[in-house]
This record gives sequence, C-alpha cells and structure tokens, in this order.
Amino acid sequence: MSYSKFTTLTEVLEKFGLSVIYDEELFAEVVPAPPGELLVATLDEYLPLALAIGTEKARSELLIMPVLAEVRRQLQAQISLFSGVDFNVDPKNGLNGYCDYLLSRSRDPFTIQAPVFALVEAKNEKLVTGLGQCVAEMLAAQIFNQRANKPLSPLYGAVTTGELWRFVKLEGTELTVDRDNETIHPLERLLGILTAIARGAAS
Repeated sequence: MSYSKFTTLTEVLEKFGLSVIYDEELFAEVVPAPPGELLVATLDEYLPLALAIGTEKARSELLIMPVLAEVRRQLQAQISLFSGVDFNVDPKNGLNGYCDYLLSRSRDPFTIQAPVFALVEAKNEKLVTGLGQCVAEMLAAQIFNQRANKPLSPLYGAVTTGELWRFVKLEGTELTVDRDNETIHPLERLLGILTAIARGAAS
C-alpha cells in the first residue's frame, strides 16, 4: 500500500483505530494575517487561470504553493516547506509514498527533519476524496516525529483544491475534521490559520 491507496477516511479510521469528531469548528478565533504584496499580485493574476485550467497541477503550482510559501515568508523562514517529496515511514502499514506538501519546524531546506507539523494534500475534485490519504500522511508524520524523539501534538493536515480548504487535527488517536470548509478569500483568514498552525498557536 501507499498513502494514495487510502481512498476513504473510513479505511484509515478502521485500520489505525482512530476516533473522529466531525462537529467542531477548529478555528473559531483566529488572528488574521495580512498577505504580502507578491501573494496578492500572484493570486490576482493566476487564480482565474488556475480555476479555468482546473487540473490538480495547475491549482498546486498557481494557488497552493504561493500560499504556503507566504506562510514560510511570514515566519522569516523558520520553517521548511517541501513539495512533491517521498515520505517513506512505515511501508508495512501503507505509510509510504508521495506527499504533495509537507511542513517542518526545522530550518533545513534540504532534508525532512522532525518535527513535521502539517501536511497538505492537493485535489481538483471533492475535498472528501483526499481525507483518507491526508490522514494517513499525518499518521506517518506522528511516527516520524516520535522516532526522532520530537513528538508533536496536535498535528494538522489539509485537503485543498487551492480555492477550498478542509483542515484536520490529529491528537494521539483522536481525529477532528473541521466542520466547515475554509476558502482562499478572505485571504487574511486562511493565512491566519496556516501561520497559527506553523507557530503552534492553533493547538
């Protein structure tokens, strides 16, 4: 197996014995984070194009990566951002394969170092189709951090089309799926959520 083999959230819940909460608002009170001029200009230019092309690759390159890069910029490059990397942690249990985006509280830009604190899965279809894969990647990050003696709780994940974002929180064996989707606009709110997660202020 690999992360992509987890096609439903139910598969992951059953295989790894997770409990789940669906009716909680994860970010009821978040401090907005104003975007930089470059991100504003990038999205003004490319949001319509990314939506018109409609592919996962276009949304990833034109929408998701610029947003995550802005989070790294706002934190003065105190975190690392990886795109399209292999994250092979526990192949026996299917926790191996390719991650769209992975964020670490390490400044090392060349190798993935613990603690990994968030993973983002890009989809160009319904967000729910990516939840199983995203949670499997979060479980891998949990194991990865523990092996490095840098356990971190909670861990966060998100499934996104670039325009819509659905966040997930993992604490031990308890999973919380945010009851609402977030949107790329207002951009200040989305950046506020992502920078709070990066700082550890969203726990």
